[in-house]
Amino acid sequence: MAKNKNNISESEALAKLAALGMDNKKALDVVLLDLRNIETAPANFFVICSGNVPSHVSAISDGVYETIKKATGLNPNRVEGYDNAEWILMDYFDIVVHIFLKDKRQHYRLEELWADGVVIDS
Repeated sequence: MAKNKNNISESEALAKLAALGMDNKKALDVVLLDLRNIETAPANFFVICSGNVPSHVSAISDGVYETIKKATGLNPNRVEGYDNAEWILMDYFDIVVHIFLKDKRQHYRLEELWADGVVIDS
């Protein structure tokens, strides 16, 4: 994996851009979960947050998309859940963005399921 000038991997830089997009839309409880040391992990990073209502969840997703697109030109490989906006998943290959309604996040508890990951600062 390539390193950028700040000596972080491209996937970590992308995860931090996703977190910035979340912050720009006032996302709640943003967590960057480094999964690179977990052999079975589906991505290098999960970036997880919550929104208050479906329209907030959609706005956060839009913010992530716009921030990453503007900085890198990348589009997500796939977006799931945008229409009902209870849990939106944005797949950027090396990172997967999860945007939940608060109750859905508590129900699925991704941070607990991937507790072997390392939480890093955004």
